[in-house]
Amino acid sequence: MPLMPVAAVSWSAANSRRMERQFLGSPAKPGEAGPAEVVDAMLAAQAQVASAAELSVGLRMEGTTRQDVRAALWGDEPSLVKTFGPRGTIHFLPTAQLPLWTGALPTIPGGPSPFKASERLTPSQTDEIVTAIGEALDGTRLTIDELSDEVVARTGPWAGDLVLPAFQGMWPRWRSVMHMAGHRGVLCFAPNRGRKVTYTRPPAIEEPLTPEAASAALVRRFLYAYGPATPREFAKWAAGPPAWASDLFTTLAGDGEIEAVDMEGERGSWVVAGDTEFPDEPVRGVRLLPYFDAYAIASHPRERLFPGRAYERALAGGQAGNFPVLLVDGVVAGVWHQRRAGRRTTVTVEPLGRLSAGQERELEGQVERVGEVLEARAELVVGPVTVGPHA
Repeated sequence: MPLMPVAAVSWSAANSRRMERQFLGSPAKPGEAGPAEVVDAMLAAQAQVASAAELSVGLRMEGTTRQDVRAALWGDEPSLVKTFGPRGTIHFLPTAQLPLWTGALPTIPGGPSPFKASERLTPSQTDEIVTAIGEALDGTRLTIDELSDEVVARTGPWAGDLVLPAFQGMWPRWRSVMHMAGHRGVLCFAPNRGRKVTYTRPPAIEEPLTPEAASAALVRRFLYAYGPATPREFAKWAAGPPAWASDLFTTLAGDGEIEAVDMEGERGSWVVAGDTEFPDEPVRGVRLLPYFDAYAIASHPRERLFPGRAYERALAGGQAGNFPVLLVDGVVAGVWHQRRAGRRTTVTVEPLGRLSAGQERELEGQVERVGEVLEARAELVVGPVTVGPHA
């Protein structure tokens, strides 16, 4: 697709570039990019629902199945790590980018604590727990109960106090900072032991980045993948305070690392310095994106990606990711849901407008591709999606 340098950027051009850079305009061909490179292009793949993350990656690659993604995670030399990433949520991250993530994530200021004063940990207690987690997981794999025993043994009974409200009871105090162990690079997920989740220590980081260098790199990487973007949009993606993001952008602009562009005639959006070439043609085609796909979560302005009825139908209280979405020509034009039974999966797609005959054929191809990634025989049903968000 031809590119041209611009001083003012249309949303259509920005959206087209984002999709192309994330292998949504053209899926990666065999040998062009592996699962780690695809996740790197997305910046990170949210993986609270593991099958959705596998689908996010697989749909961006020709001929790839979920087994290829799992091999990248759990093989002898894993190129992906499953751990706590941005927003404190579980993500797939490229192993090669751990210096960036472990340098940047701990620097993001948190909001008010959701825990009562009696449940909170002091900074020194937090450091003690994170150190204990790293020591306990070094060279081994532990279930959550085994890890809890090790942490309490290394710290003290206070870490095991059952003070955190959980789904079916109470969790020990130390688990309130479990995500910080992931952010600091001493915890990641390991293959399940039967039905039990296990944890281990990720590969050692031989050349860590300073917090300043990592934070700057994260902004540049975000702008490359999702720019033009504002500091507020970056803050929303990172779950950090807008003022913190604004200060970061101001520093990078002063250093000449990012530059401002007009987005749809409005100031305040930024790109990496010199990265001002955009496609001169809008994106075309039909795509299916699963729950929590990075493109749907990080792309802004949200009202442009979710136009008209899509804003109400495909968002949960303004929150992206809770519904799998149908994209038509780069914008959300419906929702979908898949229900698996054995080797078959029924994919129900609810378009919010009329599809042309060509778009219907593309949709059939996308459904077939969903089945290939999930190693199932897929059947398309066009009709209402009756389940709620995150169903």
